[in-house]
Amino acid sequence: MFDVLILISRYLFIAYIAVFVFCGLIFVIDERQSFRIRQSRVISIQKTMIVLMHLTGYAILSWNRDENYIDTSVIIYGAAALVYIFVSSYLLKKVYRHGCPLIWNCMYFLMDAGLIMLQRLNPTLAGKQLVWMTVSTAVIMLIPIIFKIIPKLEKFETFYFILAIALVLLTFVFGDEENGSLNWIKINNIGFQPSEIVKFLFLLYIACVFRKPLDFKKLCIVTGFAAFIVICLVLQRDLGGALIFFVTYMLLLYITTSNVLLLLAGFGSMGLASALAYKLFSHVRVRVSTWLDPWTDAGDTGYQITQSLFAITTWGFLGSGLTRGMPDKIPVVEKDFIFSAICEEMGPLFGMGMVCIYILLFLRGMFIAVRAKKRFYSILSAGIVIMFSFQTFLIIGGVIKLIPLTGVTLPFVSYGGSSVLVSFALIGLLQWANGTPIEKNKKAEYDEESFDNKISMPKLRRKRAN
Repeated sequence: MFDVLILISRYLFIAYIAVFVFCGLIFVIDERQSFRIRQSRVISIQKTMIVLMHLTGYAILSWNRDENYIDTSVIIYGAAALVYIFVSSYLLKKVYRHGCPLIWNCMYFLMDAGLIMLQRLNPTLAGKQLVWMTVSTAVIMLIPIIFKIIPKLEKFETFYFILAIALVLLTFVFGDEENGSLNWIKINNIGFQPSEIVKFLFLLYIACVFRKPLDFKKLCIVTGFAAFIVICLVLQRDLGGALIFFVTYMLLLYITTSNVLLLLAGFGSMGLASALAYKLFSHVRVRVSTWLDPWTDAGDTGYQITQSLFAITTWGFLGSGLTRGMPDKIPVVEKDFIFSAICEEMGPLFGMGMVCIYILLFLRGMFIAVRAKKRFYSILSAGIVIMFSFQTFLIIGGVIKLIPLTGVTLPFVSYGGSSVLVSFALIGLLQWANGTPIEKNKKAEYDEESFDNKISMPKLRRKRAN
């Protein structure tokens, strides 16, 4: 019976995600045409798809194939996860009254796909992930309360600056090395990445600076801050994190100034820095050579990426079926390579659907950034969307060998406490920004928020001369 369910589920998972994405597209189209009634219907259908995927996944995982019995512990975990989805979605809807329901649905679909695969790979990690998700939900429910007490987040520019630098430097003193990167701090059995928390502070600081007119002095300070964060992460061998911070800063700078010369200069300096890093750091040369030809050393340095490619391509577009693949053959599969495991057992078509969900998140996030009436929230929203999108591109591009592997997590899907917590917090900020034009800015006064910040290099030079 369960073997038949596994075979059928290969089609069911594709159907679930296809309907989910299609409804998301309808929601985006109807947003522009103000079809509110149909929007509520497609949101309801999306929630149904999440529940059906969850029930299908845990029904298959509950069967212990080795000893031929139904594992009640898996059923309990599955029921607990389903209760979490229902309760948290209800509470978040009440707390974020003007939040975008499509963003919540996309987040829950991705999280549930990750939970199902973590339950398949390592039930202990799946339980821990559910705990972190619960804690993260409680944290982001506090965001609206905190903002009512402290409504002017843009006034704490110096605080964000100092705390971000302190957290980055803290890793050099108390950091532990994991998977070749010195970017973890462990207290007893609990570990976290300070760079994940710095993402939160980094975006807040950049939004604080870019909300006001940008002269040459401020440009130098904020660029120096971003460069310091990136250099520290490179020295900690967190190349993926360094790239995320750099690209986020450069794109926000371009959005703020519309200055093509600054953008080209920034990416040109990145090219020179990459070439220098290739010469100086052996681990960079290993990653590049592994990316170019992993098959020459498939048993050692190329083992991880070759196993990932085998997992994605071996079973065809529909995958092997949940529990029938061999995703545990990929090292660090629960974190860096969970996308490969999902493609192996749930199908590359399902993986393509996940990419579409991330694109929906990008579209909705940029809509919020464009619509926000307050410049601070507009820049903050754009930064959140850029950071999520580029991180997703880095990890998915790495596991399919499109770009060199950088070792970052897949937002909402990969295992990781600090990653889940910060991802939730950033989505909470994005949803709060979506509500601020309605709740906070009915009688907005635009003083420093309404200027035209499109500067050019000649203007910068004149300001410096003055």
